[in-house]
Amino acid sequence: MRISLKTYQRLLLALLSVVLLSLGWLRVSGLPLLIALVPLLLISASYGPSRREWWQMAGWTALVMGLWCVTTCWWIYYAAAVGIVAATIVQILLFGGIFMVFHSFSKRARPAHAYTTLIAGWLWAEHFYLGGEVSFPWLLLGNGFANDVWAVQWYELTGVLGGSLWVLLVNVLLFEWLLNRKNKGLGISALFFVVAPMVASLIIGASYHENPNTQKATVTLVQPNFDPYEEKYTLPVDEQLAIIGSLIEEAPEDVDYIVLPETVIGDAGDPIWEEDIYRSHSIKGVEAMRRAKNPDAQLIVGAMTYHRYKGEKDASPTARRSGSMWYDRYNAAIALDGDSVLKVSHKSRLVVGVEKMPFMDILRPLEKLIVDLGGTTGQLGTDKYRHLLHQRNNHYPYGISVAAPICYESVYGEHFGAFTADGAELMMVITNDGWWHDTEGYRQHFSFSRLRAIESRRWVCRAANTGISGFISPTGKVGDTLGWDKRGTLSAEVTPSREVTFYAKAGDYLGRLGGYLFLLSLLYYVSYRFRKRSHLVN
Repeated sequence: MRISLKTYQRLLLALLSVVLLSLGWLRVSGLPLLIALVPLLLISASYGPSRREWWQMAGWTALVMGLWCVTTCWWIYYAAAVGIVAATIVQILLFGGIFMVFHSFSKRARPAHAYTTLIAGWLWAEHFYLGGEVSFPWLLLGNGFANDVWAVQWYELTGVLGGSLWVLLVNVLLFEWLLNRKNKGLGISALFFVVAPMVASLIIGASYHENPNTQKATVTLVQPNFDPYEEKYTLPVDEQLAIIGSLIEEAPEDVDYIVLPETVIGDAGDPIWEEDIYRSHSIKGVEAMRRAKNPDAQLIVGAMTYHRYKGEKDASPTARRSGSMWYDRYNAAIALDGDSVLKVSHKSRLVVGVEKMPFMDILRPLEKLIVDLGGTTGQLGTDKYRHLLHQRNNHYPYGISVAAPICYESVYGEHFGAFTADGAELMMVITNDGWWHDTEGYRQHFSFSRLRAIESRRWVCRAANTGISGFISPTGKVGDTLGWDKRGTLSAEVTPSREVTFYAKAGDYLGRLGGYLFLLSLLYYVSYRFRKRSHLVN
């Protein structure tokens, strides 16, 4: 059905779609997402199948996708101006492209086929963005419910992509009902799919209980509040260690874990070589602090570390060269507890352009030219396997396993949940959100950890250099927090768990299924158009 709209009406609808899409990331509510695509669908319905009208619709789609990205993620500018430009371009091309495929199909194929293509294609695009060489999956539709955790407790079954499916399905049903308001069945179906997931979530959330027989662990989070642009690199190492030491002293005597944030030590004239880690002045300093007051505790500290290779033949694909030496540089989490066995976990989900150069296989032959022009082609090293930080002390003689996802890794549900499938009983997220200043960026990043807690049903203990440090329960409820530009500590008792959710086992299966269905929809469309041109169908 084609509807009649004037240019100013299309503009108002486009801006309405941007507002409704953005509210979940602006800490209002993610529930407007359930109608956020309806205005864009109305604009699509106002155009015909001609090529000229297709390009006009592409313009409106690009406007919505671009403004949505800029409205919610403009703060990337503080870390890298090119970052917000790149994120906006990808948002327009990837998700705007999927919508334009739907728009084309809606003019030439049956409505059910077009809607299937939209939903399946969008889910595939989100899954692709999660695993692609260029990955900034901040605006996955399901992430918009990060502050409405009461409504998405079923993420333990579906992950964030389940929320995206909910948004897409409800938008399609409401749009169809808007066009056919006499069809009561459509209205009832739309209402059911709006309400049923919320009711199911309330039931699941109310029925979840921690095991009362599990011994709790005491965790202290340290937020040193070092300015990442100045203080981190200008304040002498000993002064930084003195501040850290004074904060560690605030931990209770029976503490089991003391957690320091991402890259709080290392790379300040005191490189940490993993082959001989205790040569580092910073490592010896924080280890002495731990032993002095909390000898039974495990200290988890974020650090920049290095690994030296014997020669070029032994070097990894990400290795760097300095003279005749080949080495890797890591963003790492180090566990210190007096055990002779070193426990190190390396960040594996890297920030594109800052920690990772995409398409290195293609760019490597041009490496010398790019460096000569002032660019960079290097990236941090990563782990091939997930590493847990196992602890055994007087409080836990049989041991407990924790994982320490680093910063950006807490955005990826499948990656995060895989730690729990491997045996992690507590999740210690370490991060440095100071790069974005006092903006929505660090708040959004914290809220995503609420979704990770639900997906994995784990306590999330989040230590930030600055931003928000805090404790999040397995139902996504926020406990004590320490906010922006504050130096201090937080301590709480949390319950380890060995439960493994369906989502932690299955991962982003909805994205994979969406990919298969999207491919089938494309093939069916090609077949349908061929048969129609051959007069085999009406």
